[in-house]
Amino acid sequence: MIKSMTGFGRGEMNDGLRNFAVEIKSVNHRYNDALVKMPKHISYLEENVKKKIRNVISRGRVEAYINLEYVGDGDIEVNVDLPLARSYKSAIELLCEEFSLKNDISVELFTKFPDILKTKKKEEDEDEIWLCLSKAVDIALKNLIDMRIEEGLELSKNIKSKLHNIRDIVKQIENRAPLVVIEYKEKLWNRIRELLDEKYEIDESKLANEVTFYADKSSIDEEIVRLYSHINQFIDTLDSSDDSVGRKLDFLVQEMNREVNTIGSKVGDIIITNYVVDLKSEMEKIREQIQNIE
Repeated sequence: MIKSMTGFGRGEMNDGLRNFAVEIKSVNHRYNDALVKMPKHISYLEENVKKKIRNVISRGRVEAYINLEYVGDGDIEVNVDLPLARSYKSAIELLCEEFSLKNDISVELFTKFPDILKTKKKEEDEDEIWLCLSKAVDIALKNLIDMRIEEGLELSKNIKSKLHNIRDIVKQIENRAPLVVIEYKEKLWNRIRELLDEKYEIDESKLANEVTFYADKSSIDEEIVRLYSHINQFIDTLDSSDDSVGRKLDFLVQEMNREVNTIGSKVGDIIITNYVVDLKSEMEKIREQIQNIE
């Protein structure tokens, strides 16, 4: 089953403490290239994400965008420095006693001393973070692959349609090829008669040798057979269960172009030349489409 290299997938996972939202998009690219953008404090998980991507995508440029939001109690905890608070309390009471001040110590007063209440980032369990992120990435990748498969099916249908057109054109060339030799013989015969002005007898054996030489030189039987073979291989590859067939299809279309160019150079027949132009046009359309196949 072929897959397009173009697709998009989104995944979200919430474990009660954090919510991960992952968006992954892919476009055609000659190699396997992955880019991950994520919060800096969890950047140590970047390679884990890239590994997951490469496990399911063998070709294409992939960009993953990861957003993290903390929910519930959040990731910040507040600690109270009780010994320091007692020292402050003792100092305030001493001041009140020394200067006969009203003792109005309250909780609000203590909050004005920032060194009593200290905040710090909670120590997070890296395994828990990865477990949550991993599930979000898996969901996004599944949605991405589903889209790539769907687009791949449409590409396959379109390419097969063009391959059927190519097969029909090749069949017309195959039917036309023997007539080219016959027409060449008739033209050669008429030309010789015109030059000799019917004054001299035509050497049938030399004429036959010339026609045979032309037939051998312009024979395209091998090219026709190979074209049919390449078409069949192309269709089989499109229907195969291999995950990555783009490079093989690219090779096959190059080989088909090679055979068509040979036919064009061997046969100087205007009708076949026009068929060759039609073949090149169809194969160029296929070549452009397989650039987007994984």
